[in-house]
Amino acid sequence: MKRYRLSTLAECDLEEIWVYVARDRGVDSANRVIDDIMDRVVLLASHPKAGRRRHEISAGLRSFPVRNHIIYYRPEQGHILIARVLHGSRDQASAVEPQGEG
Repeated sequence: MKRYRLSTLAECDLEEIWVYVARDRGVDSANRVIDDIMDRVVLLASHPKAGRRRHEISAGLRSFPVRNHIIYYRPEQGHILIARVLHGSRDQASAVEPQGEG
């Protein structure tokens, strides 16, 4: 199995998702949402071409939905980089890499 790396922005996204869901639906629900997202990240690490190409946002970027969220990632040498994990209702293109983090 390949590995994955979370960008600083993706780590913040996951924390914000957990807090939001925990406040709205409780800790158990928040844990399930994060578990589902991370299960998908592990799957993507093994199958990096599974996601949709998102070159219109940034070269080499791919995306994959999970629940109400979208994982944005880049296949790199020996791993994938998780760039962002965003709620589907957000303006995706402007939020994916606002500072060009990679």
